Amino acid sequence: MTDTTDRLGLDSSAEKAAVAGVRCELNGEPVGVETLSTVALLAYGHFSSMQVRGGGVRGLDLHLARLDAATRELFGTALDVDATRRHMRHAVADRRDASLRVNVFSRELRLDHPAVAAKPDVLTTLGPPRKAATAPVRLKSVRYARELPHIKHVATFGLFHQRRLAQLDGYDDALFVDSAGAISEASVWNIGFFDGKDIVWPDAPSLAGITMQLLRKGLRGRGIATMSRRVALADIGRYRSAFLCNSSCAALPVASIDDVELAADARLTALLEASYADNPIEAL
Repeated sequence: MTDTTDRLGLDSSAEKAAVAGVRCELNGEPVGVETLSTVALLAYGHFSSMQVRGGGVRGLDLHLARLDAATRELFGTALDVDATRRHMRHAVADRRDASLRVNVFSRELRLDHPAVAAKPDVLTTLGPPRKAATAPVRLKSVRYARELPHIKHVATFGLFHQRRLAQLDGYDDALFVDSAGAISEASVWNIGFFDGKDIVWPDAPSLAGITMQLLRKGLRGRGIATMSRRVALADIGRYRSAFLCNSSCAALPVASIDDVELAADARLTALLEASYADNPIEAL
């Protein structure tokens, strides 16, 4: 089994530094132990993760729209988007480059009556910027689907358990496939495929990742169309290359899926990274 630390989009130094460099705030104020214990014990909420560069974020409007939509669905009330943006700006403060996670939960949520609308709370967590790795990864397909896949919710146990099982079996990460054999997403990634001409995103239920959306927009600006369609696990041999993307990495090549080898295309990776960078950084 190979060392997966660098393969999964992070280097070991960044992981070690993250422990000492974290800053947490609740609704723009210093957070207390009571609040953190509430977040730890209440596995109900959602979040969005992003990389801050130069005091801004690519796709900031998309992150805020995601947070508002999920808050309406999970808590029955709108998110104060302007206040949330202020909290994010306050959390970043003097750091020009950082990793920022915005969690939305509610201290008012009634567990006996969760259908009652609850006022949302915003927990911002700031850490060192993440450095994306570039080594191609090997994926193991598993029959698994996230609950409410369109929401980036805090129920992440299954994701990391599937990743763990894949690593114990000698792979780097897990690729989710539904009961009909259609590929949806990977543990904490979207996946895209390249057949030598077109870039294809699986259309099975999955999270519409912000990085995926920015890649599509950037590629479109370069006159390159992408498409969504069913990608069957049985048909992956038809594709030349595949790549993963999430908030810390715009394009991580996939070396193989199960026993199917795929080409690590440096030109494709460069195109994707450039297309992602075409999206402007929005000031917090």
